[in-house]
Amino acid sequence: MQHDEVIWNVINQNFCSFKTKTETQTFCRNEYNVTGLCNRQSCPLANSRYATIKEINGVCYLVMKEIERSHAPREMWEKVKLKQNYNQALEQINEHLQFWPKYVVNKCKLRLTKITQYLIRMRKLKSKVQRKLVTINKKIERREASREEKALIAARIEKAVEKELLERLNQGTYEGVYNFPQETFEKTLDDQEVSDAEDEKEEDEESMDEEEDEEGDFVEDYAEDGEEGEEDIEDFLANMEGDNFWQDGDEEDGEEEE
Repeated sequence: MQHDEVIWNVINQNFCSFKTKTETQTFCRNEYNVTGLCNRQSCPLANSRYATIKEINGVCYLVMKEIERSHAPREMWEKVKLKQNYNQALEQINEHLQFWPKYVVNKCKLRLTKITQYLIRMRKLKSKVQRKLVTINKKIERREASREEKALIAARIEKAVEKELLERLNQGTYEGVYNFPQETFEKTLDDQEVSDAEDEKEEDEESMDEEEDEEGDFVEDYAEDGEEGEEDIEDFLANMEGDNFWQDGDEEDGEEEE
């Protein structure tokens, strides 16, 4: 048999692990407290008939204390799942707490109202696009910065090595086989082959242009010679006409006929 008055006197006058005193009020940290205040009516330990509302993962439950199960604390609280509809949930509370004190019924309804309101606000906030705050680890940032600096230095060194290898290859220094970075050497050789191929292509284009220029000169010379020949023929014919070459020939033919 539980004695509520004895339990409350011990809690109120002596020590309670759930009690938190402030300058204005005394609060209770017990998860089953319906108001969050430390007083006689709101204490879940000093009341045999007690009920409250709990929210678990967005779902509201009506939690009722069954004092007959006090010998088994794990099974002492009975949970009833409430519907998502606010009015239907109020009807469920009235149904299960029909013969309970009015104070407990009203406090349960008030707690359900507050929980429903903040669940609605949570859903609205989730539906909106919000900024996400991300923590920054300065140690990792410093480490990444140092790695970037080392990578830049290594890239500069690699470029310098490639340049030096290219110069030595052009000078014909490497006539035999040496133990140097294979990837860098192959890359330098590829660049050199590409440049040689481009030079050969340019030389072929230049030779083709020269041949075309020579053919064009030959045609022009031929045309000029033809014009000069036509002019010489015209001059010859004019001279022949001036000398009456055709008339003399006709007279000689007439004399022979006579």
